[in-house]
Amino acid sequence: MKDIKDSVYKVVTPNGTGTGFKVVGKDYIITNYHVVDGLKVVAVEDHNRERYKASVVMVNPEVDLAFLKVDRLKDRRGEILLKKDIKIKNLDIVYINGFPFGLPFTVTKGIVSAYDQPMGDRRYIQTDAAINPGNSGGPMLNSEGELVGVTTSKFTDADNVGFGIKHTDLIKEIEDFHFDDGVYRLKCDSCGAFIEEKSKFCQFCGKRINSTVFDEFEKSYITKIIDETLIENGFDPILCSVGKEYWSFYKSDTLIRIFNNNSDYIIATSPMNNLPKKDLKDLLIYLTSNSETPYILGVNDGIIYLSYRVHISDLYGKEKELVKKNFGKFPVKAKEISDLLLTKYGCEKSIESKNITQENTND
Repeated sequence: MKDIKDSVYKVVTPNGTGTGFKVVGKDYIITNYHVVDGLKVVAVEDHNRERYKASVVMVNPEVDLAFLKVDRLKDRRGEILLKKDIKIKNLDIVYINGFPFGLPFTVTKGIVSAYDQPMGDRRYIQTDAAINPGNSGGPMLNSEGELVGVTTSKFTDADNVGFGIKHTDLIKEIEDFHFDDGVYRLKCDSCGAFIEEKSKFCQFCGKRINSTVFDEFEKSYITKIIDETLIENGFDPILCSVGKEYWSFYKSDTLIRIFNNNSDYIIATSPMNNLPKKDLKDLLIYLTSNSETPYILGVNDGIIYLSYRVHISDLYGKEKELVKKNFGKFPVKAKEISDLLLTKYGCEKSIESKNITQENTND
């Protein structure tokens, strides 16, 4: 089967991650609606871990499909073939392409268990291929590398039971969509018209619609503080946010994570370099010198970390501005120390570090 990983993207949002893809002849990225529900701007990441800002330009919740416009990827052609006359039958082999659990690009294989499975008001492809959270919105391909469905994991968590939106349903959405202005639009599943403004009823056919589709989710206080801090220090929160109160991004080649640990603390951490096999004396003196206060150096499983931890209450009181300053300086400090560990102490960059082949879009 043709290698199509350049046409498949991780969709990264404050609600988690999903998958999207490009088909031949179309500029936009296709994904599930439930992956971008409550958002009008998200990030997409290619297999080289480069992230790009994406505008949500079409949603149809009834079919669970959405289109994303990414200006910086407009000239990157899709290689996935979408043919209307493909025949699908039980026991056909299918390949699920995507980013399960936010992992790097992954392909799983299975068979079609039922090619026309009724679920609610629609019919889906059912497969026994492994489908997990993060695969949603990815391409389901046949042995020829042609699209037979759009993977969706919103129906069941049962083992060996997965579903795909039929390729004919996707073709209908593509044929009806003729816009390139970046405006967010809801498609009425009754009359096929596109609605640009929030309304309780379709202005063309009168069908009641869920007007909350136009609403964006409300950010928590902590999210607002961290987002504000990132912006003040030259980072785009949309390209950094990978989950609820969880940010993951790079300062050059150095991975930075900021997250709420679901207790009482907000933590910034960076897995910078590997511990060397020998000549540890001078390194250990440095690591235990407490010279990087308020940040803490530590070692876990042979990897040297820089960390910063504050109690959530510090984001509300008189320490707020100092805490914001420390979070803001953390990426630069982590990059600085990581380079020092490499050049002075011979500590190789950790596996979490990024190979720099082009300008980092998050830096």
